[in-house]
Amino acid sequence: MVPESIGHLVTLGLKPDEAEIYLGLLSSGPVPVERLVAATGREPGEVRRLLDVLAAVGLAGAVDGPGSPIAALRPEPVLEVLSRERETELARARLAMTRLYEQCRRSSGAEPGASMIEVVSGTVAAERVRRLERAARTEVRGLDSPPYYADADANEIELENLARGVRYRAVYGRLALERPEYVAENILACGKLGEEARILPEVPVKLLIIDDDCAVLSGADRTVLLIRPCGLFDALAGLFDMCWQVALPLGLADDGSGSPIRPSERRLLGLLAAGLTDDQVARVLGVSRRTMFRYLENLMARTGAANRFQLALHATRNDWISVPARPVRAVTIGRAPTG
Repeated sequence: MVPESIGHLVTLGLKPDEAEIYLGLLSSGPVPVERLVAATGREPGEVRRLLDVLAAVGLAGAVDGPGSPIAALRPEPVLEVLSRERETELARARLAMTRLYEQCRRSSGAEPGASMIEVVSGTVAAERVRRLERAARTEVRGLDSPPYYADADANEIELENLARGVRYRAVYGRLALERPEYVAENILACGKLGEEARILPEVPVKLLIIDDDCAVLSGADRTVLLIRPCGLFDALAGLFDMCWQVALPLGLADDGSGSPIRPSERRLLGLLAAGLTDDQVARVLGVSRRTMFRYLENLMARTGAANRFQLALHATRNDWISVPARPVRAVTIGRAPTG
C-alpha cells in the first residue's frame, strides 16, 4: 500500500481501513472476496463490511452480478462528492469556531467592537500576517513601501497563492525599487506569475487587504493593526482603490496584445512613464544602464522620435503604454539620455 495515497483518501473522507481495501482492489484488479480476505489478512466479515461501505459510496462493485469478482470503480465522481462534503464540513466548522470565539469574548466582558481592531507587535505580528495571507481565497490588495523589517526574501506565500489562482494587486511607492534584491526576489518574481503592479511616487500607508476579511495596517516598530470589516476597513479599501486608479502600471507581465513593440519595450516605456529614474528602470528590467539606453535609442530610431518627449507622444497615441484616466499635464518619459 502507498501511505501517501491512503492519506489522500482519508483527507477526502474515507477511513484508513476503507482506503486500504480500495487501494488493494486497484492493485489486484477484479478479485473474489475470498482472495481479498487472504491478501489482506483480515477477517472475512470485516472485509465484506468494508466492501459494502465502498460499494455504497460507488468505489467498488461486482464485475458481473452477485458472487462475481469485486473490482475498484473509477473514483472521479465519488471523489468530487466527497470533496464537496468535506468543504461543507470545513465551512460549518469555521463558522462554528467563529461564533464560539465571539460568544466567549462577549461573555468575558470585552468591549463592543474590540474584536474589530487588534494590535499585534513583534515576531508574533509577522506570523499572524503570514497565516492570514496564506488563507486568502480570491484577492489580496496592497500598498507597499519601505521600511522593510525583514530580509528581502522572496514572498513564498504570494508565489504559492498566485500559482493557485489568487489575484494580487499591488501599488508600490517609488522607494520600493531602490533595493535591487527586493526588486529581483519580490517585485519581478511576483510580476512574472501574474501580480498586477502599479507605482506612485509615494504611498500614504503600508497596507495589505486580504479578500474582504481583514486589512493589515503596518506601523512603526513592527507593530500592525489587524482590522476586520467595519467603517475603518471600508475607508482603507477605498484608499487602496483611489491609489490604484491614479497609479501607473509597471507592466511586469506580458499582455499578449500583439503590439508592434516587444513586451520588454512596452515595459521600458511604462516604467519611464511612471517616473522611475534610468537606474531604477535598468534595475527592474535586469539590464545595464548602457543596455537600457540602447533599447531606448532603438525605439526612438524606429518611431522617428528626436527626443523622449516625442517618443512619449508616439507611445501614448498608439496605446503602447497605459495611462490612468485622470487629468495630467504631460506624459514624458524620464530624462534625456546623457550619451
